[in-house]
Amino acid sequence: MKNTPKYALAIFDMDGTILNTIDDLADSLNVILERYSMPLHTVDQVRFMVGNGIPKLIERAIPNGRNNPKFDEILKEYIAYYEEHSAIKTRPYDGIVEAVKSLRKSGVKIAVNTNKVEEAALDLVAKYFPDCFDIVSGSRPGLPPKPAPDGVYEILKRAGIDGKSQGQKAVFIGDSDVDLQTGINAGLDVIGVDWGFRGKAFLLEHGATEDNIVMKADELVGKIG
Repeated sequence: MKNTPKYALAIFDMDGTILNTIDDLADSLNVILERYSMPLHTVDQVRFMVGNGIPKLIERAIPNGRNNPKFDEILKEYIAYYEEHSAIKTRPYDGIVEAVKSLRKSGVKIAVNTNKVEEAALDLVAKYFPDCFDIVSGSRPGLPPKPAPDGVYEILKRAGIDGKSQGQKAVFIGDSDVDLQTGINAGLDVIGVDWGFRGKAFLLEHGATEDNIVMKADELVGKIG
């Protein structure tokens, strides 16, 4: 007799959780900053600028943030450039493709909720995770970025479940405090991953516990499936 999965739906963050996108994010940012003769940033600096959406990334990256008269112009140029250069150095994390396939095979629906522009997110999922994800919700006009739970609510509606009832439970998986808060704001269980942009120590400082952090992708199968 086939075991029923612990969760009906697993909602994954993208950047730092299923895909190591940091090099392409940083490279794209520095190309645009160089155009405007603004200070460049290291990959480790960018690692702590991302997570709250592209507008927040640009705000953190340029002098005077949103008060910079070039803010809107730089934001537009960054979005356009990154969409064309989002898969240069980006790669799935070790074991995550296999883990997602295993979960799906066990009957778990799989979704992505990301602050990345939805068109770019769809392209990356198609490239690196063909036929693996049931639902993708990304950044677009009118949808508040994480940690607002709106994207999660949209995914739950599209999946036809409430995320909390017996047999309809959903879990949010991510690598940052933003992801943990997104899941909590939506009333879901959360799992933090050590391999992403923040790491275990950071997650423990921001509300995670030893019980809800995984160190390797294959551990997700036992926790979710």
